[in-house]
Amino acid sequence: MEKTTQMYEGKAKKVFATDDPNLCIVSYKDDATAFNGLKKGTILGKRAVNNRVTNFLMKMLESKGIPTHFVEELSDRETVVKKVTIIPLEVIVRNIAAGSLSKRLGLEEGVVMKRPVIEYSYKNDDLGDPMVNEYHILAMEYCTKEELDLIASYALKINEILTEYLKGVNIELVDFKLEFGKTADGQIVLADEISPDTCRFWDTSTHEKLDKDRFRRDLGGVEGAYQEVYKRLLGD
Repeated sequence: MEKTTQMYEGKAKKVFATDDPNLCIVSYKDDATAFNGLKKGTILGKRAVNNRVTNFLMKMLESKGIPTHFVEELSDRETVVKKVTIIPLEVIVRNIAAGSLSKRLGLEEGVVMKRPVIEYSYKNDDLGDPMVNEYHILAMEYCTKEELDLIASYALKINEILTEYLKGVNIELVDFKLEFGKTADGQIVLADEISPDTCRFWDTSTHEKLDKDRFRRDLGGVEGAYQEVYKRLLGD
């Protein structure tokens, strides 16, 4: 399979068209950003961790009935995926209070939710990815009611599967961001990535942060935290 033109470059990866109109190649980067791009840096080795962790978790989710865009891992940094039209929503699932939720609601970080919370943000960097609710989403026609219901059910199922799986490697799934896309035939699939960039992972025993919060908050040991997640999941 051959790359043709670059279709997109985001904060963490590039997407290339291929000689197959239904497939793309995602190429991960070591670049790191936080606070809607206001903070920038590099996390050495991040691209391999995020690529391989994402692929590992997507394959596991596929085996549990969640459709994803994953097709084939090409290398440490590149993966073939189905070409999708991204639904312009970030779907955030929260199990434990942290980050913006703690600030907005005055909750101490670490408070366990009585049930998972789903939040939506409109994907727009210029606007700072503002939070939206179901009424906004349907009024702006970002997706239909049926599609949103399906996305929400997938998000909760993914949360259930990942939470249980990660317990087995002593990782607590605090919260995470998902993106969904539509394939050429209209199927909604999980897209983007599932990695220490897009999830809050805490060590179950010590609550040590094993994710991008170490970069956001200048905690140090960022590369080591990413490698630790990689090692616990992939074992090599």
